[in-house]
Amino acid sequence: MSHPDNAAPQLLDPRAHELLQSVVDTARAIFGAAASSIFLFDEAAGELVFQAVSGEGQDFLVGRRFPAGRGIAGWVVGSGEPVVVDDLAHDPGFARDLAESTRFVPTALMAAPLLDSSGVLGVLEVLDPAPQARSDLAELDLLSLFARQSASALRVVTEGVPGHPHLGREATGVRAVAELDAAGRAVGLVLVDAVRDLLLAPGSRP
Repeated sequence: MSHPDNAAPQLLDPRAHELLQSVVDTARAIFGAAASSIFLFDEAAGELVFQAVSGEGQDFLVGRRFPAGRGIAGWVVGSGEPVVVDDLAHDPGFARDLAESTRFVPTALMAAPLLDSSGVLGVLEVLDPAPQARSDLAELDLLSLFARQSASALRVVTEGVPGHPHLGREATGVRAVAELDAAGRAVGLVLVDAVRDLLLAPGSRP
């Protein structure tokens, strides 16, 4: 399987990337994190692919791949469950070598699956979130909510646009985003913006 350092970047259409970039920018702001990223699951290759990054690594990580069976993100894909790790240095599931290859080794992270009725499309991570975010289980619920709504936006734009082919359970997150058309991207961005406005509204945090 490919390693992040030697994989040839596979970039999405810039307009499709805009949808996912909106998600990671919002997640980074909500949780006061050093970085946020979305990996989409390429089921055929057995890999996770960086598809949007905000903060550390955003200039070079998009398109990089790593094995889906490794690391915290890999665990989230396999389990379909969110997780918060407050001390990565002592967590046996943390793939430090993969983190080092991205040039940023966080001390803590939160991750939630991009989960919809068809399964796990990918993973939303926030790296080195503010201490209050990673110490409160309500914050993990908030990240999970945002990840679910983001997954729903992806599914809506690929299945809800007239004339767009239906994507069944076999479709991977990579295919789902790569196939977005202009109308679908617009719908998705409206949904993500609505969720962002709700989560960032004064008094909306737990």
